[in-house]
Amino acid sequence: MRIALFATCIVDAMYPGTARATVAILERLGHEVVFPAGQACCGQMHLNSGYFDEALPVVRNHIEAFAGADYDVAVAPSGSCVASVKHQHPMLARRCGDAALETRARAVGAGTYELSQLLTDVLGVTDAAAQLGSYFPHRVTYHPSCHGLRLLRLEDRQLDLLRSVGGIDVVELPEADQCCGFGGTFSLKNAEVSSAMLADKTAAIDSTGAALCSGGDASCLLHIGGGLSRANSAAGTLHFAEILASTREHPVSATGNTAARTGMLR
Repeated sequence: MRIALFATCIVDAMYPGTARATVAILERLGHEVVFPAGQACCGQMHLNSGYFDEALPVVRNHIEAFAGADYDVAVAPSGSCVASVKHQHPMLARRCGDAALETRARAVGAGTYELSQLLTDVLGVTDAAAQLGSYFPHRVTYHPSCHGLRLLRLEDRQLDLLRSVGGIDVVELPEADQCCGFGGTFSLKNAEVSSAMLADKTAAIDSTGAALCSGGDASCLLHIGGGLSRANSAAGTLHFAEILASTREHPVSATGNTAARTGMLR
């Protein structure tokens, strides 16, 4: 299968190891990964903040970049960005009265998957240890991001994949479905509320004794990781793609956001 990588802004800028891990996982399964060169921001931040006019050229660029590329399906290691492509892009095109753009947006959205969706629903991966060679001998807890949980309805796809990694000890996060307080620009506009929500989340993570909190959205992990660091917690954060990419031969460090990303994931 020919799979287009939708890297997303924050992964590209802050966590390139997550993008490399995504590519490594898919290539390990025998698929070809391509990168539509015209991609940039998907416009989620603009849309969430109500800046629809400013979002339109950004959304149009994403649709043109992926509608014009040659691939079977697209994938992103981000529930929130995939939710934006699937739900917000057609909404914006409809709001602007551009029926042709809406049709293209729906087609691009239909062919775009969050990573755990693609692995489980399309590629049939249910046992990461057996099918990917995943090995990560550390205690990990898991935070389900809001967009993945509520908009994409990922349910336990990410968590089930983590549980199937060789050597891993996955411990339940108390009140896992509570928002971490990031919410994009919410954390800037409502800083005090966001900080209180983050404090609850980091306390819950520390209560598990886990070395890492994993999840499927780099933005939430960035927010949580900052909170853990400021609280002098021993725990860090790491995207579930990097855990799946870790093997006995090429292990990924358990030091979370400070882990060296050597690219040796294949």
